[in-house]
Amino acid sequence: MYKNLFVVGLLCCCGAVLGCVSAKGAGNTVCAAEKTAVLTPEARLASLKPEEALSAAAFEEKVTGAGGSVSFAFGSERSFAQCHASTLVETADGKIITAWFGGTAEKNPDVGIWYSVFDGSEWTAPVAIAKVEETAHWNPVLFKDEKDVIHLFFKVGVDVPRWSTWWMSSADNGKTWSEPLVLVPGDVGGRGPVKNKAIILSDDRWCAPASTEEGKWDSFVDFSSDGGKSWQRSMDFPLDRRKFKGKGTIQPTLWESAPGHIHALLRSTCGAILRSDSTDNGVTWCDTYDTGMPNNNSGLDLIQLEDGRLLLVLNPVGVNWGARTPLSLAVSSDNGDSWSILAHLEDAPQDTEFEFSYPAIVKTAKGVAISYTYKRDRVRCWQIPLEAL
Repeated sequence: MYKNLFVVGLLCCCGAVLGCVSAKGAGNTVCAAEKTAVLTPEARLASLKPEEALSAAAFEEKVTGAGGSVSFAFGSERSFAQCHASTLVETADGKIITAWFGGTAEKNPDVGIWYSVFDGSEWTAPVAIAKVEETAHWNPVLFKDEKDVIHLFFKVGVDVPRWSTWWMSSADNGKTWSEPLVLVPGDVGGRGPVKNKAIILSDDRWCAPASTEEGKWDSFVDFSSDGGKSWQRSMDFPLDRRKFKGKGTIQPTLWESAPGHIHALLRSTCGAILRSDSTDNGVTWCDTYDTGMPNNNSGLDLIQLEDGRLLLVLNPVGVNWGARTPLSLAVSSDNGDSWSILAHLEDAPQDTEFEFSYPAIVKTAKGVAISYTYKRDRVRCWQIPLEAL
């Protein structure tokens, strides 16, 4: 499937402008070196060395052979027709909670937030956890804080530009939950986590990846120093819209490589994963620049392992609103400067029009766990031991 893509990509990389042009930081935090070539979708894919990746079947065999599992969070018996935008977290007692939005279809007023729990052997039946009004609910995000309290953030609104963020918490590993509250009073457009989990910085602040979609798309981060009671919004990540065509960027995923050094990978409308960095604890952010990796204008997520490696789940498709298959797990050992696909989680051909999308990835006691939308009909979860990575 991927044979000769590297050669084709190199031959095409100076051809017609089908991707993004890189931007170099100026006036803000200094970015990594600018990429000099305009990259085609083929070249972006080739940079990930897909020919070295394990197939989904081979990776599942490796994961289960190491004691991991691959399962669906629920079956056909449920009270919603469609589901999307899953999130997950490991509880202090070793269970996995996953949540998603479900209803007749995305945007419909019956859509609410649902969840299920994996107890080590099976998933509980789906339960509706949040429905604060008869308006569409969106993008749940689970986050475990430094005290092992689990927080669930989600959006409520008739559409994305006008949605607001709500949250609720559990201090008993998801058995009971507080009443939902608006995260930031007066919020219109979305504060706090928009799709991916917050991270806890070296200075103990929560750092939430955020974005707005009011006409143009802008990404930023939200900080909390008091356990989510109040939030301080960063600047929007600077973006040269003359170089990066389309609406912009949304849905960051974050890591901190050293104290005060925070990094964000971004979904974009120009066929590429973009990036911005801060070296001053998130006060300023460099001009958004091109990573060279493909993006299909769909969600992605990453984590940083204890050994420093980054694991990124993405659809390696470099076309705006492109196919949402395959879904792949990539690894970087140099703080995100270069990446390679380790394995595919789903590898159906693009012409099948199957959807495997909106991944979430978290660290667990034994390794990592990943959830994602499976054909808008299921939520699939991989529990991967470190030995398989």
